[in-house]
Amino acid sequence: MAEDFLHRQVSSLGKLTFRLGLAVTHGIDGAGIREALDGEVNYVFFNPTARKLVTPLRDALRRDRERYLVATGPTFGWLPGSARRRVESALRMLGTDYLDVLQLYWLGKMSALTEAIVEEMLRLREEGKVRALGASIHDRVRAGRLAEDSALDLLMIRYNAAHPGAETDVFPHLSRRKPAVIAYTATCWRRLLRAPRGWTGSAATAGDCYRFCLTNPSVDVVLFSPADSRELRQDLVEVARGPLSDGEMSRMRELGRAVHG
Repeated sequence: MAEDFLHRQVSSLGKLTFRLGLAVTHGIDGAGIREALDGEVNYVFFNPTARKLVTPLRDALRRDRERYLVATGPTFGWLPGSARRRVESALRMLGTDYLDVLQLYWLGKMSALTEAIVEEMLRLREEGKVRALGASIHDRVRAGRLAEDSALDLLMIRYNAAHPGAETDVFPHLSRRKPAVIAYTATCWRRLLRAPRGWTGSAATAGDCYRFCLTNPSVDVVLFSPADSRELRQDLVEVARGPLSDGEMSRMRELGRAVHG
């Protein structure tokens, strides 16, 4: 399959990637997860505490391991051993030989990119247990520096119409090494889905929010977390409309400013 709006060959991940990535933080059940993975969704943000994700994902990997991208990491990544334990636990849980992304969570708050941790992450990659190294981070200025010079192949950052600061703080720094960019909080914790006080127009749909992120060429994947199979199908139909038009983009930015307040 060739690249188009919803498919991208992400060089640092080495696979053709469907640009909506699945996170299971809301109510979707096992049947809905299977529906997503049996369809085009192939990037999965794996939290082992989401037990309903384990069996559908393990079954999908057993069918076609090279099709899927699995990203996970330690909840608290302060010490090198935490990264190794999470990787080896996830490998056993999912019955796979490797993970696509080993990711530190919320860098600076729940994890630290120390020399010792980087060395351990690199060892795991050399051992073939992970293929790429990443981190999620709220500090956009630091994310820009890491984009230019670090061992990280991927950055997961907050980006939405109410918080577009990555456009100036992060995206201009990507060209040197081209790390993958995963956007999350696309709906601004659902605040963009409700009309703010004084707003005379309609609120955004979840699909509008995902299209806002994906319209920016610097974003490789945006995470979505549908509540059920109906929301899953609706999100997929909406993003298939393609990039936002100039008018739609202007409206989303105005709404974002109103929500940010």
